Amino acid sequence: MEETGGASAYGAKLAGGGFDFNKFIRQPQTIVRLLSWIFAMVVFACITTEGYINSAHSAEAKCIFNQNDSACQYAVGIGVIAFLACVGFLVLDVYVPFMSNAQERKYAVMADLGFSGAWTFLWFVCFCLLASQWGSTHDIRGVPMDAGRATVAFSFFSIATWGILTYFALGRFRRGVNEVTIPTYADPPLDHHTPYPPTYAPTSYNPTTYTPTTYTAYPSNMPDIHQQPPFTPNPQPPGDAGYQPPNY
Repeated sequence: MEETGGASAYGAKLAGGGFDFNKFIRQPQTIVRLLSWIFAMVVFACITTEGYINSAHSAEAKCIFNQNDSACQYAVGIGVIAFLACVGFLVLDVYVPFMSNAQERKYAVMADLGFSGAWTFLWFVCFCLLASQWGSTHDIRGVPMDAGRATVAFSFFSIATWGILTYFALGRFRRGVNEVTIPTYADPPLDHHTPYPPTYAPTSYNPTTYTPTTYTAYPSNMPDIHQQPPFTPNPQPPGDAGYQPPNY
């Protein structure tokens, strides 16, 4: 899914937004994937329904492509797997925007890229095989011509659609790598005009003049309020001065 505007990773906006079905269905990637789904269904449906006929000299059903059963089996296998893969990747396209982990998105895009590239090649092999066997078919009595031509044509169309899906997946992978790359620390360039590194260059020091504080001494003739009274051997408790006990 290709998104424009706002923060994104691997072609989709960051997790947290809602799903817009109308926007999803109008995306080029979704349209091409639906076409690939239809083309794959046409290929294997044509072969499974009209791809085998009985020859005039045998009761055994043979493939309409030069009676080569391997050609029909190969086309059916490629078509069925492509049909199921399109459904799976459509579901994955819906789920990718809800992935909060960029690593999971990377794996999803890599799976899409690898599978689309492989099936582009396999569809090319399928087209070459079917076209070659169709051109070598000489006995066309009872052969459904429309089914044979449709199988060859839609296998060729599948090469184009899966190739486009490969291109879309490659573009999302490249953008995703650039969007989620974590910048690494780089040391600042050295300044060759100073003996210190730029980070630890000392700052200029401006000393200030210290002015001591002048204290004024107390005059010596002032009484010391903290001086202790002279020592007396038997101090009288306060308040008892002049008290005489009574005589009985």
